[in-house]
Amino acid sequence: VQLQASGGGLVQAGGSLRLSCQASGSVSAINVMGWARQVPGKQRELVARITDRGTTTYANSVKGRFTISGDNAKNTVYLQMNSLKSDDTAVYLCHAGPTLNILRFWGQGTQVTVSS
Repeated sequence: VQLQASGGGLVQAGGSLRLSCQASGSVSAINVMGWARQVPGKQRELVARITDRGTTTYANSVKGRFTISGDNAKNTVYLQMNSLKSDDTAVYLCHAGPTLNILRFWGQGTQVTVSS
């Protein structure tokens, strides 16, 4: 499985960004896709996940501001990020796997920078 992420960039605090991640290859092995983020020197944080049935989970730090959605036909997951804060600055990594607890495949990161 290959994961291609896009949509990062620089945005002012309070602004919005939308990330996309498209899966290719053996996509039948995927039932869950999601996003994590990594800041140097900090533990990787799982941000949001969505199952192929549409069940979603979010980190407390992004609840109410971020929305994850998916398009099964396109094997693509989106992360709409609103009301961005400087604390959201990180490399965002797309991941996928067979269950919510098995994050088997990882894509390259996309940088999100929020300026205050």
